[in-house]
Amino acid sequence: MTTRVIGLTGGVGSGKSTVANLFAQHGVPVIDADLIALALTLPKQPAFLAITQHFKEIVQANGSIDRSKLRHIVFEQAAQRKWLEDLLHPLIRMKIEDELKKITAPYCIIVIPLLFEVKPYDFIDRILVVDTLEQNQIQRVMARDKTSASLVEKILHSQINRQQRLVGADDVIINDGKIADIIPQVDQLHQIYMNLSQKKD
Repeated sequence: MTTRVIGLTGGVGSGKSTVANLFAQHGVPVIDADLIALALTLPKQPAFLAITQHFKEIVQANGSIDRSKLRHIVFEQAAQRKWLEDLLHPLIRMKIEDELKKITAPYCIIVIPLLFEVKPYDFIDRILVVDTLEQNQIQRVMARDKTSASLVEKILHSQINRQQRLVGADDVIINDGKIADIIPQVDQLHQIYMNLSQKKD
């Protein structure tokens, strides 16, 4: 059986993790690009040395990366953000492809925040976008990361806009912040993806 691959994306603070967790409750394998990036940038991992040599000011006393400081740098300096993305995205892609080889389920979810911004992922069969109002994104990220509205707006502006994302979507989940409203949308898409996976064979 060939596993159908669903690319899950959405702007910062849209609720991608919440949606991915709901799919996981159906027994669907989930690969998260952000978690891969985090693992790649831990001490002794592939990207750690390159990042700490390039951004010497983000190294903390214990030798780890000050992720808050790094986030401020890369979202205030486009050239530095591009440097970091050029380093991480090929490594993330390789790890995703390795993880995909291990999956035997009818379909899986890959959470890729910058799915539309980086070069096409040719192994993705279908794109699912989590959509919400920009004001919701700003409020959620401020509360989650204890950061300023201005930084969140810079992050938003570094990503493609909401309309462009919706145009590129095969499926959309609306997240107004109520998990009770998301659950039936996930349940319905789970059935659709299971049916499509059977047809793929």
